[in-house]
Amino acid sequence: MNKRKVFSYGIAVILTLVGFASILQGFGLISQPDGAGSGLTLELLADSPFKDFLIPGIALFTVNGIGSLIGAFLVFKNHKFAGKITTLLGIAMIIWISTQVYWIGFESWLQPTFLFVGAAEMIIGYVLEALYQGNWKLFKGPHNFQSH
Repeated sequence: MNKRKVFSYGIAVILTLVGFASILQGFGLISQPDGAGSGLTLELLADSPFKDFLIPGIALFTVNGIGSLIGAFLVFKNHKFAGKITTLLGIAMIIWISTQVYWIGFESWLQPTFLFVGAAEMIIGYVLEALYQGNWKLFKGPHNFQSH
């Protein structure tokens, strides 16, 4: 199996999992903006610009949810924009988690986990784009690493 397929399959699976999880959580926040269905309290939003979880739920549902599923579809279809979309989704995830921690603080082990996932998406998206363009020298020819 070539390197591009390995990267593509791996990130497509990650994007699919993130997409479904974000759609479920986003829908929960949209349907119960007080956060009760998700085990959240409105006090978490005291230092944020939001009075409830409706707007964050919509953003989570659309950007991280639907966006990630679209990204996964493009990766599975080997679309020419798959790498760029994956990179953008990684950046969006990093912004989402960073903003969340800024406004509500560190509340769960999921925050650093999804920060890592966002960074991985961003990096793998960059690698996919480079592989798609055919200019990723790391995967070409013999390597001559010398230690000093």
